[in-house]
This record gives sequence, C-alpha cells and structure tokens, in this order.
Amino acid sequence: MVDNLLRCRNDGVAINIHLTPISSRSALVRIERDHLGKARLRIAVTAIPEKGKANAALIGLLSKKLKLPKSAIRIIACEQSRQKTILFEGEVDFLMTHIAARFKALDLALNI
Repeated sequence: MVDNLLRCRNDGVAINIHLTPISSRSALVRIERDHLGKARLRIAVTAIPEKGKANAALIGLLSKKLKLPKSAIRIIACEQSRQKTILFEGEVDFLMTHIAARFKALDLALNI
C-alpha cells in the first residue's frame, strides 16, 4: 500500500505529496504514482495558495488525519509548488508504523 511512499531519514520520515488548493473540500484523496512511477499522496485543501494559507491548511489537515502534532510536520522541498516533500519529524520506527496504520484506517490505497 505505501510502497516507496514513506522514506526514512535521520530526522524522521519524508513523503512526496501533490497538493490541490482551492478545492471543494479538504481531504487526503489517494495514494498514486506520478509519471516517473514514484508514489505520492494527493491532498486537497479549500485554502487559497496565497501567503502560505494552502501550506498551513495542508499541515493542519495532515496533523488532524494522521494524529501527529503540527510542530512535527514541515515542508522541506518545493514550498511554492503543488509537488511538495513533507517531513514528519521524530523517531523513524514509530512514524513508519503510525503513518502506515493511519493510512490503512483512512482506507488510502495505492492507485496505479
């Protein structure tokens, strides 16, 4: 399910996402593969992409859905792009298990 989506780092777990701002609802939409075959999480937020509003909504949604503190979630690449890399900071083994379990509970599946 989360095949090559979650990547271990020294400081936590990284994930690639595709953000769709100005959506009709905020949601973790699905796990999919990009044109290069890399897994990413598609996320929609209702916020507009001005003055960091969409990024703040993204972090808030991830915090709520994955049950992790906002302070442990940050954008580490492509902050002003729809294609972003998010870092969940913390103990890697816990985060890998916790995030995979939350994805399963949220019924997120890999759509190829």
